[in-house]
Formats: sequence, C-alpha cells, structure tokens
Amino acid sequence: MTDLRSAPAPELGDADHVRGDPRASLVVFYGDYTCARCALAHVRLRDAALRLAFRHFAIAAKHPRAVPLACAAEAAARQGRFWEFHDSLFEDAAHTDDPHLWQRARTLGLDVERFERDRRDEQVAATVRSQTRSGIRAGIAETPTLLIDRRILPGIPPPELIAHLTG
Repeated sequence: MTDLRSAPAPELGDADHVRGDPRASLVVFYGDYTCARCALAHVRLRDAALRLAFRHFAIAAKHPRAVPLACAAEAAARQGRFWEFHDSLFEDAAHTDDPHLWQRARTLGLDVERFERDRRDEQVAATVRSQTRSGIRAGIAETPTLLIDRRILPGIPPPELIAHLTG
C-alpha cells in the first residue's frame, strides 16, 4: 500500500474524546457514524480494557449524514454527554434523522434547544472538519481506521488485535 501521509496524526488534544484507563494501551479510532464497519469496530472496542480516543472522519461526499451526525455528537459533548450520544449513534444506526437526534438528546437529559444551536454552530463544524483533515494528512483513507503506536490499521479490528492490546 502507498503511504499517503503528509503529516503525522496529531497528539491527543482538548478536542479529542477519550475514555478508559489512562494506563491502558491507547487506540485512536477514526470513524463515521454512518459506517456499518465502524459500528462493528465500536462493538469490539467499547468494552475492551483500552484507552480509546475517537476522532471524526466524516466525508459528506461519501455519506451525506456523516457530518451532521458528527456535529450532533460534538453538540452533545458541549453538555458533557459525548460518549453516551456516540454509543447511541452506533447502537441504533437506523434512526439518525433529526427527530431521532432530538429524541436521543431528550433521553440523555440534554437541553434540546441548546443541542440544536450547538450542532449548527460553526465551531462545532470546524472541529469535525479539523479532525477529518488531520486524518487525511495522517494517511487515513477509510473507516474505520485505528492508530496504535503511530501505526495505521485500517478496517475492523480483529479480536486477536484487541486481545493482544488488552492482554
């Protein structure tokens, strides 16, 4: 495979969403909420004993709902509920139209009016664009893609990899 990198992936920063044991292996997951393969990767990674960072890789030309869903997750993050919203998007990918997003927000106890304003905010869109562009510069070409120790691992993570990282 050709190396497509023009820059290394950025170090973790304030815009990254990270969960898990800080002493565990770090896995950076570039994903898209409309991607069925990402949903499977999510299932495999969700409960693993890892430190997981999620970055958006939302390409509107490939999946028209990718950017709006990424912005919705970032809007939930502004109310401290990124991971709950993130999990719900992967776990119920069939219901991602606006009325379903509002219902998710209500279910999570979010202020729905604020959620709606935030998901349309230019700074939220800029965060999504920035993460997507940094992925492109780092050589990400598909979703899901994991970064582990600066290695790019495209595709659904095999159970053996997760066992190796958590063992």
